[in-house]
Amino acid sequence: MVQHHRDLIERRVYRLLIWATIIGWVLRYLNYIGLLDLAFSLGKDLLGTKLEHGAISISPGDLIDFFLTVWAAYLLSAFIRFVLKEDVYPRIRIAPGKSYAVSSLLHYVIIALGFVAGIGVLGVNLSKMTVLTGAFGVGIGFGMQSVVNNFVSGLILLFERPVHVGDTIEVGDLLGKVRQIGIRASTVHTIQGADIIVPNSQLITEKVTNWTLSDMLRRIELPVGVNYGAVPNEVIRVLLEVARGHPKILADPAPQALFISYGDSSINFELRAWTAQFDDWSQIRSDLAVAAYDAVRAAGMTFPFPQREVRLLRDSDGGSGTAEISPGNKP
Repeated sequence: MVQHHRDLIERRVYRLLIWATIIGWVLRYLNYIGLLDLAFSLGKDLLGTKLEHGAISISPGDLIDFFLTVWAAYLLSAFIRFVLKEDVYPRIRIAPGKSYAVSSLLHYVIIALGFVAGIGVLGVNLSKMTVLTGAFGVGIGFGMQSVVNNFVSGLILLFERPVHVGDTIEVGDLLGKVRQIGIRASTVHTIQGADIIVPNSQLITEKVTNWTLSDMLRRIELPVGVNYGAVPNEVIRVLLEVARGHPKILADPAPQALFISYGDSSINFELRAWTAQFDDWSQIRSDLAVAAYDAVRAAGMTFPFPQREVRLLRDSDGGSGTAEISPGNKP
């Protein structure tokens, strides 16, 4: 762990030494000019000054202690998550989604405990704080329903884990890979390169298609239309050979080539094949399309395209004619 993050540790230690040096130099200079005791006395009096309002009594020192306590909890959480990510998770080979859920829940618990400890440092009566928290919760329930809903939805995502970090999901028209599950919203990275912020409640209440929840398999569907003169069994054989010849197409489940329908200009087939390379399925589909085109042409079959025949009909007395349009096909 130290070897992998040597530069980061060196920068943090260097920054810490710089601040220690500055503080040490200031204290030594104040002692040299004889103002160190006076500075300590003034600082103690300032930090101990009580600010009172009714039953509430607080001092700047209490506020500093509160923020230092919460900050210490945050640093502790960051350190524990760093150790888990760099040393523990790789050893036990836990899935990325599960590791992210564990780290996030641990972070929330430590921050919450740090906040409660900070309240205690302020000298606030925790029994009174419970009543205040209840009243505050009612206010939040009415005024911040959407925020609370997204927060609770985020906890549900972390506990039930229907969506993991790294999963490819589809929500409505949005298709992309989950990069982060936050306290209020999640970040989805689309194939176009955009990062979309999705409220957590949307991932809970709406229909979500998770393409990679249980495995990385993806079925590729390639429609193929050939001329009416082609033999269907021969077309099926050619398409199956194309699928079996691709190195990234799985033998199990086996590829399928199906006769789908009779079209206006062609008889329509569909090649269905499975791949375990989910991230590359679009490129694999393109490779299959090119290979199918070459194989069909090599087998003496063609790909028809729609055309219309226009026939001009004239009356027997030489009057104006009418047009008759009929569908046709051209190989």
